[in-house]
Amino acid sequence: MDCIQIPYKETGYFSKIMLDYLEQKKSIQPFYHRFPSIDNFEAQIQEKSDSFPVESRKVLVNALEQQYQNITLSTLTQHNINNLVLPNTFTITTGHQLNLFSGPLYFLYKIVSVINLCKELKEKYPKQNFVPIYWMASEDHDFEEIQYFNFKSEKVIWEKEAGGAVGRLSTDGLEAVFETFSSLLNSSINANELRELFKKAYLEHDHLTEASRYLVNELFGEYGLVVVDGDDQQLKSLFKPYALQELKEQTSFKEVTRTSEQLARESYPNQVHPREINLFYIGNGYRERILKKDDVYTVNNTSLSFSSAEAIFEEKENVTDVISGNALLRPLYQEVILPNLCYVGGGGELAYWMQLKSTFKAFNIPFPMLLMRNSALLVTKKQQKKSEKLNLTLQELFLSQNELISKKVNEKSNIHFDFESKRKQLEENFKELEMLASKTDASFIGAVKAQEKKQLKGLDHLEKRLLKAEKKKMYDLVTRIELLQNELFPNQSLEERQRNFADYYESYGKELLIILFKSLKPLEQQFTVVYLPA
Repeated sequence: MDCIQIPYKETGYFSKIMLDYLEQKKSIQPFYHRFPSIDNFEAQIQEKSDSFPVESRKVLVNALEQQYQNITLSTLTQHNINNLVLPNTFTITTGHQLNLFSGPLYFLYKIVSVINLCKELKEKYPKQNFVPIYWMASEDHDFEEIQYFNFKSEKVIWEKEAGGAVGRLSTDGLEAVFETFSSLLNSSINANELRELFKKAYLEHDHLTEASRYLVNELFGEYGLVVVDGDDQQLKSLFKPYALQELKEQTSFKEVTRTSEQLARESYPNQVHPREINLFYIGNGYRERILKKDDVYTVNNTSLSFSSAEAIFEEKENVTDVISGNALLRPLYQEVILPNLCYVGGGGELAYWMQLKSTFKAFNIPFPMLLMRNSALLVTKKQQKKSEKLNLTLQELFLSQNELISKKVNEKSNIHFDFESKRKQLEENFKELEMLASKTDASFIGAVKAQEKKQLKGLDHLEKRLLKAEKKKMYDLVTRIELLQNELFPNQSLEERQRNFADYYESYGKELLIILFKSLKPLEQQFTVVYLPA
């Protein structure tokens, strides 16, 4: 097994804000705290150590022990949970939605990134302990985003009417999903492992949170990963002072609005738009926004109302009713309850974290380091051989399909016509005509420009016709290139966003995780191409 790293900017799949961040450009520096280099962790450790209360550690450990009471823990995970009470223990965190059967392949890359980073930090700072955390987004309510996964180009869907926090959803109805998934698997040992994993996770647990915790623990428990469910009364008690400040002062709205304007001035788009109050109220089957009019707080689409912010937190019979942060306050909640140093996420996630630096300052909570998760392309031996036969370089495979086919057809064609040089020559000729027109009669300049546009359009048309004719002659070559690139980049997107881990686990079993742990280097901040063994 070999792997190659290439700069993210050479892939064509990453946003300007993330590329600027990785290059630490001056324009993006005001929106993050410390860049995630191994040496910068020393100051982050000190800052978090000075600010994180001992009592919060005790509450965290107690909550985790209760969350794990029906799960068989590995020795390393139990050791990590025990260590969280110690003042020299810190966390590295990633989070993800409760996608059915883990959802996209990059779910694995996130978790591998945090585990590998903890190992690197332990080598550099042996006096501290570092615990990898997977934060379950159990309070999200967008069921449509998590109700499916892709396997063997099929969309496996959980057909269900759902509302409220997804983590509280009953797993009823997943028997049909299991039957569909099982029918797509072959009869190998690895395939049977996948059947058993899905069955035990989703058919033997009552709610999606429990099913997801079991699944992740089965895959990563031996590596010491700790799974955290934020939809927890004990943990919410630590967040109460911050929620009260948000309700009374609308802190995040003011700060995020100001930061968003600053980002816009630097031509960075906003990922999330703030509301006046960025908190939800979760009840039985619903998760609705909290609104304020005059001095009264109400819960959208319900009859609930409260005369004060404090009244929202008064003891009630239904202890499952809790406050929940939206996308802008979930990061704050996470950093309040965890002794966290660094958040590991995808480009979209880190972009909205960058809207939050001043919000953290207003709440007097240290802003964590932000690390782009590892991103990868897995290439089988068969695909590698196809690529070699087609004389395709790695860099060429990342071109758009139209660019790639045009390039290879041009290389193979007996007709070599450099349209780009002709285009430049045409533009130069019209520049001369413009200068001539300006000296004789300036009113002709418009006519010259119109003619230039017409000529360039005609040249484009000729190029397309010639290319189309050559493609027709090279139908076999074009088809083979299309098939290979579609395998590597399904829907002309990164495969990690399209495929499920089962696509590879069926062939490689647990070796897949071993390969990923060896290949993915979180602090090197490069895109990784992994060549899988035969």
